[in-house]
Amino acid sequence: MRTSWIVAAALLGGLALADARAQSVAQAQAVEAGRPLIGTPAPRLRLTSIDGDSIDLGDLYGKKAVYLKFWATWCIPCRQQMPHFEHVYQTAGADLAVIAINVGMNDPLEDVRKFRGDYGIHMPIVLDDGRLAKALNLQITPQHVVIGRDGHIRYVGHLADAALDTALADARSSAAQPLRRGEGKTQAIARYRVGDRVPDIAATTLDGSVFRARDSADRRPTVLVFLSPWCESYLAGSRPDVGVRCRQVREQVDALARAGSGVRWLGVASGLWAIPRELEEYRVQHDTQFSLMLDESGEWFRAFEVSEVPTLLVADATGRLVRRVDGFDAEWPSELEHLLKE
Repeated sequence: MRTSWIVAAALLGGLALADARAQSVAQAQAVEAGRPLIGTPAPRLRLTSIDGDSIDLGDLYGKKAVYLKFWATWCIPCRQQMPHFEHVYQTAGADLAVIAINVGMNDPLEDVRKFRGDYGIHMPIVLDDGRLAKALNLQITPQHVVIGRDGHIRYVGHLADAALDTALADARSSAAQPLRRGEGKTQAIARYRVGDRVPDIAATTLDGSVFRARDSADRRPTVLVFLSPWCESYLAGSRPDVGVRCRQVREQVDALARAGSGVRWLGVASGLWAIPRELEEYRVQHDTQFSLMLDESGEWFRAFEVSEVPTLLVADATGRLVRRVDGFDAEWPSELEHLLKE
């Protein structure tokens, strides 16, 4: 009995150590992503909470410090940090605005509302439409962004630790000074939907080749497969239904690509919680037959308004988007056959 207890303790200790290492790596990744932002004007954006309340970030600068936390309901460390997040909100006072920014990836509104009730959180919640993720270099979840009362970014990190608490205290004590006109202004994001022609954007694939979304020299139809290299593994525990759909779509697309169906295929992998090495490991593990690229900046996901994986977008030979498939659809390949015959 004692031996079993020792083994169990050793296993738990090993898991805890592995988790600590993963969190340390994530913290380093968040800090690196935030490095070019430190000291720069924070984005001026008007947001709407899931309760319909308007939040004007630009109006807060010069009056309050602002704490933005990117998170997702399926994110395990986000769940672990929620008590700390709620405590900060409850003790914020009048000089700190606390806002929860859901990353809007595989998180339906009903799931977010349920999570709020289950975890007893009360701060305003916003579903990001991609603008904040772009402006604040979102790389992982949770990702903390602390903005001083002067409207400049002071801290970016992943852990809910002493460094974050210190940053929050410093931000609240910074001098209140509004941004100058034009500072923090963000550019609008061009969006492309069914019926539109795909934009002239390009990506470098894992094998080093350049893939253009619209290629006048290649008149084949194009299928963009939006995915995540951790969808089938990580979400097997927190969102098993999504994990299954990711596997089904990967197998479906692989089969079509192996058949040589006269289509340009590109797997567009989310840069959230992913680096090139992990995407390469995904390709090797599953022996994928279609080209893969890592959308590190989120440009492709934002351009095509993709908020869940897997998602498929089909463009005809002229580059016009003709079909969108959210999740798994066993029937859509027959539509592709008709498209190839046109």
